[in-house]
Amino acid sequence: MRSWTLCERNMILVILILLALFVVGAMGGKYSKELNEQKASDKNNNQVEFRIAKLNQVWEKAIRMQLAPVRLSELHSDLKIQEKDELQWKKLKAEGMDEDGEREAKLRRNFNIILAKYGMDGKKDTRTLDSNRLKDHDVKEGDTFDDPKLDKLWNKAKTSGKFSDEELQTLQREFQHHKDKINEYNIVMDTVSRTEEIHKNVISPLEGDMKEHVLHQKHSDLKQRMRNLNQGFERLRKITHEGYSADSEFKEPRVIELWEMAKRSNLSEDELDSLKEELGHFETKVEKHQHYQEQLELSHQKLKHVEALGDKDHIMRNKEKYNTLAEKAREMGYKMKKHLQDLTNKISRNGLQHNEL
Repeated sequence: MRSWTLCERNMILVILILLALFVVGAMGGKYSKELNEQKASDKNNNQVEFRIAKLNQVWEKAIRMQLAPVRLSELHSDLKIQEKDELQWKKLKAEGMDEDGEREAKLRRNFNIILAKYGMDGKKDTRTLDSNRLKDHDVKEGDTFDDPKLDKLWNKAKTSGKFSDEELQTLQREFQHHKDKINEYNIVMDTVSRTEEIHKNVISPLEGDMKEHVLHQKHSDLKQRMRNLNQGFERLRKITHEGYSADSEFKEPRVIELWEMAKRSNLSEDELDSLKEELGHFETKVEKHQHYQEQLELSHQKLKHVEALGDKDHIMRNKEKYNTLAEKAREMGYKMKKHLQDLTNKISRNGLQHNEL
């Protein structure tokens, strides 16, 4: 029987160790992936959509309300952003940061905006934002923006003859975006009014100081939003009078708003060039998200039609397609809004910003 040399035995040992490491690594990667992909669970070990109880309550209420598919998808993205921000804040608080409660106040305000946006704040009014952008692709004679200044400007743009059909669709999206910003401003103003009412009834001086600080932050936020609204309206007025220039960089309202904000900031030329390229990628992401929203709405309409016919196999196939599209739209919505938040923070340099809804 052949005996192994010391060199051969060492080589075999090295090979066995490498094989063992490869197997362990593969198993570890598999289990790590499975662990990361696990859904959140509540205290009874039931799978839930979010890791924060109040967000699950909002989500379950939205399902009971039977929100339209696109609005439900938008809500899911907003709640995922809120979840991310709240978990980050909890980590910061555990490390002794946010002693003045500024970030906590912003998170609470963001949450109130979400509730109001989707009609879940217990109020029956007309402030609710319409997140279904499908209608933006059709310019109709009867479309209005529930704001006399916007309506007057829009009618002037439609009859000016300065815009092609494609440019008119782009402009309509800008008007709709501005209307949403007005609605969002009204929501924040309403929360400030309620905070002021509560502030009047404060007895404890210490509690009063805390509420005074929160109130100051809300007023600062309102002022910034009003400045943005004024700048946005001035841009719409200028475009209506002059038309789009041949070198217009972007088409999507949120991208245009970020680019205008960047040009007013203290960014260097190199930083602006880099940001412009990133905004181009972001605009592609926005367009892709809108595509999935359109497909989701079409799939929903088809599913309702098939359900009316009663063919179980056909219903099952369409439900699978609808659920896949719904999941994709939510995923794309979160990525798009996360990117929007990152870009806003990069331009403003102000750390945690309000969610752009």
